[in-house]
Amino acid sequence: MPTVEHFFPLDHAAAQGHFAGNPIIPGALLLSETLRAIETKLDIKLSPGRLASAKFMHPARPGDRIRIEFTDSANGAIKFTCTIGSITVLSGAVTGEALLTPA
Repeated sequence: MPTVEHFFPLDHAAAQGHFAGNPIIPGALLLSETLRAIETKLDIKLSPGRLASAKFMHPARPGDRIRIEFTDSANGAIKFTCTIGSITVLSGAVTGEALLTPA
């Protein structure tokens, strides 16, 4: 299973205001950075594709290093799981024929 890591710096701008005294990385940003990391690792473009599912299970915070594990199948579906240590923070899948096209 391919793996890539992504680090959110302690001073990440998106965490300012999300939330004062208890900053988190917004879910949309976590998802976006996850998909971008997969694109880079596989040298493909995930757009146009379809987000089949995304489940946010635990907050990610500035300073967290996210481990992204994913499967890339011949039918064009990619399932992914993001963890911080042993805690799952996000899981989901993208589908579409465009996923098989090199970037």
